[in-house]
Amino acid sequence: MERAVAVVAYDDAELLDIACVTTTLATANDRGADPPYAVRLLTPGGQAVTCRPGLRLDAHEALERTGGEVDTLIVAGGYGHERAAADEVVLAHVRRLARAARRVASVCTGASVLAAAGLLDGRRATTHWFFAGGLARAHPAVTVDPDPIFVRDGPVATSAGVTSALDLTLSFVEEDHGAALARGVARSLVTYLQRPGTQAQMSVHVSAPRPADDVVRAVVDHVAGHLDDDLGAAALADRAGVSERHLTRLFRAHLGRSPGEHVRRARTEAAAHLVATTDLPLPRVAARCGFGSTETLRTAFLRAYGTTPSAHRRAFVTSGVTSGVTSGVTSGVTSR
Repeated sequence: MERAVAVVAYDDAELLDIACVTTTLATANDRGADPPYAVRLLTPGGQAVTCRPGLRLDAHEALERTGGEVDTLIVAGGYGHERAAADEVVLAHVRRLARAARRVASVCTGASVLAAAGLLDGRRATTHWFFAGGLARAHPAVTVDPDPIFVRDGPVATSAGVTSALDLTLSFVEEDHGAALARGVARSLVTYLQRPGTQAQMSVHVSAPRPADDVVRAVVDHVAGHLDDDLGAAALADRAGVSERHLTRLFRAHLGRSPGEHVRRARTEAAAHLVATTDLPLPRVAARCGFGSTETLRTAFLRAYGTTPSAHRRAFVTSGVTSGVTSGVTSGVTSR
């Protein structure tokens, strides 16, 4: 018995999108996956495809002629994703294979192919943060979340940019063969087992350059270092020496969000880091990050990550990431 895995590629697919999946599964086989994975690369017409940066990949077989049972169907992303998502032949056969597959997944912009095939309608999904807005506008029936590195919604999974395919595929290995084998694969690949899907693609602290405006920059720095202070709009405006209305205008112009939205993101990300990397009780996490109660913290987690703080911590414990440190100081979290 083998687990048949079909990886769909096309011209201008991203090589890393493919290799992160195929190498992870091949390594699982090397370490004794039972049943092993039988990975096949499918392309339109069975033709070789050109991947960035100009490397050619031969296909195992044609997408159109692939029959039999497929356990897991994975669509790669890449700069050719728009052409693939507009190709009715590709979409028809992705739908056909998906109907019989136990799992369906995409890497990065491969989500646009799944969405065009109607496989993400009514589901929560992610993609590379840069393309998330376009995916949401093109497919309003899909709930696009640009933050997580991967999302599982029933039998359909979508992952963020490029190397997040490692994390998603490791989660498949753990699901199929247990945490011990997945840990061995992760060690072989010199990567984490695994960054849970709830981990954000981009931190609020690094996702954009520091604001050019002096007022906004000073307020952002204050928020990062004083998460448990009063960070209401009035308090921040008073500290900045401007009106609340003017501060909001500045934040929207330079960060694309209001001061209140920025504070919520900063507090939630800091709490997520503490939950994942320490064993601090949740009431202390909530207090340290400026949440009034554990219920407020839980609500913020559900809104931002679609999971609870406890589930987030369990995911990192499973992956071996949680350090057990109780007194550490994280970026933007004071030790007061």
